[in-house]
Amino acid sequence: MIELLRVPSLLTVQDGGRKGYRKLGVPVSGYMDDFSARIANYLVGNPGNSPLLEFLLGGPTLKFNASAVFAVAGDVDLMLNGVPIEPWTSHWAKRGDVLEVGTLNNGLYGYIAFAGGVKCEKLLGSCSTYARAGLGRPLKAGDRLNLGHAILTEKDGRYLPEELRPDYSAEEIAVGVIPGPDLDHFTEEGIRTFLSETYTVTPESDRMGYRLDGKEIEHSGKGAGIVTGPLVPGTVQVPASGRPIVMMKDAQTTGGYARIGVVISAHLSMLAQMRPGFRVRFREVNVEEAREELLRRERTLRAIRLFLEGNMRAYRVRIAGEEIVTFAKVEKEG
Repeated sequence: MIELLRVPSLLTVQDGGRKGYRKLGVPVSGYMDDFSARIANYLVGNPGNSPLLEFLLGGPTLKFNASAVFAVAGDVDLMLNGVPIEPWTSHWAKRGDVLEVGTLNNGLYGYIAFAGGVKCEKLLGSCSTYARAGLGRPLKAGDRLNLGHAILTEKDGRYLPEELRPDYSAEEIAVGVIPGPDLDHFTEEGIRTFLSETYTVTPESDRMGYRLDGKEIEHSGKGAGIVTGPLVPGTVQVPASGRPIVMMKDAQTTGGYARIGVVISAHLSMLAQMRPGFRVRFREVNVEEAREELLRRERTLRAIRLFLEGNMRAYRVRIAGEEIVTFAKVEKEG
């Protein structure tokens, strides 16, 4: 069990999300940055979709009431009993130990995983918090959380090298977007604007959607309204203001604004980590390119999991003057 002593910002339990209920109007929810969250789980030996703690910018202070192995994903300062420890590393905590998680130096969302996962009641098949519908609630100081059963031996001391960690220090990014499906609601100039201008993340952004500011996207004579249509995380709506809104993990399942594109799944984690004031550009891709990006991302996550389990080695190699990290399987004796 862990006890929350201090909660300075939004802190929720999240897992891989609520699948199969969008037809009933229930959002997927789940990790905002599933790349970092899955690595946090791999560091403590959990399946990638296990329940953990997601914090917004500032992390909590918590006390362990039993031995546990934990890991924190994010560029953040950590203290265990007042002694600095490393993020992206699994650590052993004993009964009475206190973990202090500071403020993220880069990015917006951080993750705390525990071997065995956070034990919680599943609602519609998931532990993910979706407070707007009463599916769980944000955590507060004084809350106590049980952890799932786990064999803790050989779970501590796993370490993810800096070269393999996601880098969220950039203040401007380009994300892939598949145009449509309501392109007839925009002029050719409006579409060119969308694909060429830079937009700024506004403070009105949250887990439901990121509101962007920048040059107005021009609608055609059909206007901004459509017959209510389906939305998914990544859908880009453009209301009458001409400023785009990107749907995120808590997005509603339908909407009435014209949809100019969909940010590809492989880039949603990167977008989720953009702070207010940071800038986003949209780069047109096709479905085949989006699929390849997602497969490449999944191959990377699988390699990281095997690396942390000791079944792969990572090597730095230089190709055409650029240094990259590649993986090779560990050959087992016998």
